[in-house]
Amino acid sequence: MRRESLAVSVPYGFRVGAWEVREPIGSGAFGSVYAARRATDDDTLPAHAALKFLPTGTCTPRQLRHLQDLADRELATHRRLRGPRVIRMYEALTVGAPESPRLDGATVLVLERAEGSLDTLLARTPRPAAGPALLVQICEGLHQLHHAGWIHGDIKPANVLLMADGTARLGDFNLTSELEGTHAYSPAFATSDYSPPELLWAEISDRGRRTRPGTDIWAFGVLAHLVLTGTMPLPGATRTARKETLLRYERGEYELRLSPELTGPWREIVTDCLSRTYQQRARHDATSLLRRVERATGTPRAPRLPRLRPRRLRARLPGPLAGRLPRRAAFALTTAAAVVGAGALLALRDEPAYGYERCPSGSVCFFGDYNGGGEMCRWAGDDTNWLTGGETCAWTRTRPVKSIFNNGGERAGNRDLAYFWRPGWKPRPADGDHRIGCTPAGVRGNLTGFYAPLSHRWIPSCVPPP
Repeated sequence: MRRESLAVSVPYGFRVGAWEVREPIGSGAFGSVYAARRATDDDTLPAHAALKFLPTGTCTPRQLRHLQDLADRELATHRRLRGPRVIRMYEALTVGAPESPRLDGATVLVLERAEGSLDTLLARTPRPAAGPALLVQICEGLHQLHHAGWIHGDIKPANVLLMADGTARLGDFNLTSELEGTHAYSPAFATSDYSPPELLWAEISDRGRRTRPGTDIWAFGVLAHLVLTGTMPLPGATRTARKETLLRYERGEYELRLSPELTGPWREIVTDCLSRTYQQRARHDATSLLRRVERATGTPRAPRLPRLRPRRLRARLPGPLAGRLPRRAAFALTTAAAVVGAGALLALRDEPAYGYERCPSGSVCFFGDYNGGGEMCRWAGDDTNWLTGGETCAWTRTRPVKSIFNNGGERAGNRDLAYFWRPGWKPRPADGDHRIGCTPAGVRGNLTGFYAPLSHRWIPSCVPPP
């Protein structure tokens, strides 16, 4: 791959943060991805990664706004979403290279390194034997995205990444959009072969195009037809011809004719995904689609994701305090959990949740699974480095924290708990002076997004002073 043809050309050996750029992996209209190796002794980071460069350099003001919006969307998605079917982001950096105007100021996402993409696999092996299993994993990724309140907006083979173990993960989130009730607003870009009829000719407001979760459902239907039959579901020798067929389909002038190789439950699944209108597609959300795909392949049912609707925090306070907080104090705790900490405590439940009871009074406990499950690390004091401190929490070197219980209600003085991205109470580089999160005393629940703290300290209050 010639560097001159890339959206962002980065010299071999260029250093950004702890990383040294190696060979290019791929490029799209808005960014380029390079292989990279770690060039420092910081073993909290992997030895190899993929660097995605999103340019913000020599552009017109309008281009710059578009590029910054795409970078912001991808950063927001990575920071707030973590799942086994979503490519992992280790950190985000900004390039400082005044001698290279095109590169200076570029946003760099340090991502988990994949071995390839579904696009390259299909080019080499149409109808791969592992196709049904990969479709299950793609559907799991959609389920995780939609459950967290996001629409991917650009599901296609190039954005399905294949890992060293052969599993699939979703990547490329610069067209993602966050749901606002039943819909969201996405940028005015899309790949026409994977876009539903209503999106291709939608009106564009100053916020972008209005889109719904059914956009991803349609794209999955197209992808499933391609993976299982080696052909696109709508005929046409070119993208323009297929777009014309799509227009006829929307008008009712063309009936869907799926490949005869698509049989049994897969034919029903793809037919429903490619329903003519979004109202018809709305009957099939990512959860029901995942269950149908699992049944079609005989795959064991994926575990149910934690509920994303928070309950009132007063119900989570220790018994002696429940019902006796003044309204102002209750409001302060609610504000702390809802605003402070780059996310929120989610899935709070009135009944005792599994595993939290392991956390002793006066301590804070972090867990490797939701609802207090999995491995646990607990502290009664501050810790400047979880990996080498008095209480070593080795599993956090490679795995995120998924739930927390601040059982420090009996502590005197500092009762709330702030946690940080790096050892030494250092914030995530892209977050400036903000800590990664903060949990008030007496609160327990699941963490949304990717949380990999490596230090913490007790503070008087999560709510900053006025």
